[in-house]
Amino acid sequence: MEENMKLATVEDTVEYHLFLIPDEPRDPEKHKEILQKYIERIMTHFAPMLVPYIWQNQPFNLKYKPGKGDVPAHMFGMTKFGDNIEDEWFIVYVVKQITKEFPELVARIEDNDGEFLLIEAADFLPKWLDPDNSANRVFFHQGELCIIPAPRKPGAVSWLPSTPPTIPQALNIISTHPEKILASDSIQAAVNRRIRGYPEKIQASLHRAHCFLPAGIVAVLKQRPRLVAAGVQAFYLRDPIDLRACRIFKTFLPETRIMASVTFTKCLYAQLVQQRFVPDRRSGYKMPPPSHPQYRAHELGMKLAHGFEILCSKCSPHFSDSKKSVMTTSPLWAGFLESLKKNDYFKGLIEGSAQYQARLEMAKNYFQLSVNRPESSLALSPGEEILTLLQTTPFDIEELKKEEANLPPEDDDQWLDLSPDQLDQLLQEAAGKKEAEPISKKEEQNYDLTQVSESMKAFISKVSTHKGAELPREPSEAPITFDADSFLNYFDKILGPRPHESDSDDLDDEDFECLDSDDDLDLKTQGTGEEASLKGTLNDLKSYMAQMDQELANTSIGKSFTTQKQMEPLSQTTSNNSDEEDSGAGGSVMTPVDVDLNLVSNILESYSSQAGLAGPASNLLQSMGVQLPDNTDHRPTSSPCQVRHLGSCYKPCREPSLCTST
Repeated sequence: MEENMKLATVEDTVEYHLFLIPDEPRDPEKHKEILQKYIERIMTHFAPMLVPYIWQNQPFNLKYKPGKGDVPAHMFGMTKFGDNIEDEWFIVYVVKQITKEFPELVARIEDNDGEFLLIEAADFLPKWLDPDNSANRVFFHQGELCIIPAPRKPGAVSWLPSTPPTIPQALNIISTHPEKILASDSIQAAVNRRIRGYPEKIQASLHRAHCFLPAGIVAVLKQRPRLVAAGVQAFYLRDPIDLRACRIFKTFLPETRIMASVTFTKCLYAQLVQQRFVPDRRSGYKMPPPSHPQYRAHELGMKLAHGFEILCSKCSPHFSDSKKSVMTTSPLWAGFLESLKKNDYFKGLIEGSAQYQARLEMAKNYFQLSVNRPESSLALSPGEEILTLLQTTPFDIEELKKEEANLPPEDDDQWLDLSPDQLDQLLQEAAGKKEAEPISKKEEQNYDLTQVSESMKAFISKVSTHKGAELPREPSEAPITFDADSFLNYFDKILGPRPHESDSDDLDDEDFECLDSDDDLDLKTQGTGEEASLKGTLNDLKSYMAQMDQELANTSIGKSFTTQKQMEPLSQTTSNNSDEEDSGAGGSVMTPVDVDLNLVSNILESYSSQAGLAGPASNLLQSMGVQLPDNTDHRPTSSPCQVRHLGSCYKPCREPSLCTST
């Protein structure tokens, strides 16, 4: 982030910044010491929640970032969340809780999409707020989402800048007017909906499964459960060069495999399960038949073993031992460990016990990755970390085999299979909308199709811009109000009276006002001669429209529309059609088109052709709050249309006089 806090550009990465308010001039060295203390306090306070968390790629971390330009020195962190979007929203929850626990801190968070918190609440944002003016406006303060407003007019509010604020300006506004910049309840609710359920939600995001693994991997995962993510990612993103190392295994031999329980995140488990893979025959990983009751455990173990072997194959045989001592030589470790004890991290366990040592190892790993991150040149890669653990942690295969009999049960993975109803419910929850109640059979029989036509008319009556058209309403809003008379009068002004109305040539005031507002026909007149010219122009326009209607009436396009005489007997319709053809364009009388019936029939036709899937008709109607009942007209076979060759018969048929289908 530079002076103007440029947006993150790294793909699938979230950045977070914590500032100290009020923003006052401080000695740089003293300010650095203060921020370092805050980092230690924050990471210690949230250690019980962050230590056991399994990250997809990188963990939550904080480090001191010196000031540059207008941006003051602050605490900074960056996490690549990869394919697991839940990591990003968990970080949002953590950042929000930090500002709640430490009210003197202000936080801002963004990813490669920019202000993704605003994207989440896009349906509730004020109209003035857009990507062009949203820079440095969105912050967390005291656990609340804040949006610094823009003045309606430059200088209207003395403490609000007319342009997007700088970071110092934003921090000053937050510290002096915190109650005036709170985001609206609807925006707060949209963001809170995504982080609802944490920290309990962490356990719900995990999946435990049995895996038939080499003993070395089992021992490593006991010490570093988070390394399962690196193993899955190595297998998931493998390439042919990586698989060369898996032709003959050198580190994790298949002969040492035992059954073990492995904890994944649901994202990691899905990535591992959904990939089809056949191991090389030379690898020694032979698979039982798919009907075998433990086939899934063998398959998961085989894939995970390939991932760990790939990680280790990328390490040099003798990597630097200096990397191993980075954590233990840090002066922060002793203070961090003491803080953990004060926060009851060890839950009263006896020092030196197996459970105590396990939690201590997790704390060391957490400290190294999140609190005291070494430079990239000194940081251990996952493969180096695995090899280090294998060298320094002895394990007994026989003891591990004894644990097979007492493995905890596996979690059910039915969550991988979503029914259409479950998918609809998830989409509704993601959109923040209440699930629509199913339509009863009685309601289906008495369904009023006029709401379809009224909603569509309301939609096309809205003003649209280059940014798109505004939808008439959301399902939670009030019903649509539509003035049909005004709608029809508007077109009468342009096209003249409809055929069944008087064809009077008198020019009324409404016609004059309509043309007076037309940029292309500036016929504003004061004299009698100009008024006569205007009348002639209107007559010519009406004549052209009438001729066009007459020509189209006898074409397939004209006949495709349902008229107001559609319900007449078939014989009468046939007679009328022949009379119109004989009389020609000059003598026929135009039958008004039933606009509503054509609109509804075409929408129903489009909706039916979707066959229950998403499509333009259902998406448009749903956005306007209209829910159509399911199509219950299940015919044994669909009769092909013998007239227009456009698939199954339409309802109502567009060519009732010519159709030969049964």
